[in-house]
Amino acid sequence: MEHRIITINRMYGSGGRLLGKALSERLGIHFYDKELIQLASEDNQIPYEELVKVDEKKASQWRLPIKEQMQMQPQYHFHPMNDVLFESQSKIIQELAKKEDCIIVGRCANKILEGKCLSIFVYAPFEYRVQAIMERLGREEKSARSLVKKMDKTRKSYYEFFTDEKWNDLNQYQLCIDTSRFSQDFLLDMLEKVYKAL
Repeated sequence: MEHRIITINRMYGSGGRLLGKALSERLGIHFYDKELIQLASEDNQIPYEELVKVDEKKASQWRLPIKEQMQMQPQYHFHPMNDVLFESQSKIIQELAKKEDCIIVGRCANKILEGKCLSIFVYAPFEYRVQAIMERLGREEKSARSLVKKMDKTRKSYYEFFTDEKWNDLNQYQLCIDTSRFSQDFLLDMLEKVYKAL
């Protein structure tokens, strides 16, 4: 690897984003999640708020995900904004990998940088994740259950559409972590050692 890149795919509510953020702070390297949307917004001169609507979602064949007026501009006609964002983020991810050590969450980064990154999949049992979302977002149990199912389905659909791989096929990741079994401090200690060994 030219630079040490960690990519994190995660089940919703497993704490993958939180783990990645904490690890970046410990290692003193950049962390990219929603930041990738901002960079794509600047590169394409598309409002951030519009790109957020299509982030990590595959295009729907039934409706436009953003303002129709913007989607119908000549440069985007017949090209869903979801695809515009994916292509822009792919380019940004490749550029980041050439210039710095960093942690990238989601966005199919493990496939975009295949062979050039440490790919991690963060997961946890469904009930554990429901409880985590109830605590983190203050949701009722029924609402949390629904949200976890919906977000997992959305992430799975997005990943499989853009990569032609199974999102939850653990064989395609180099390291798989069940966050329900270990403390965050233990995981950070372990991942710091792995990072230094890259």
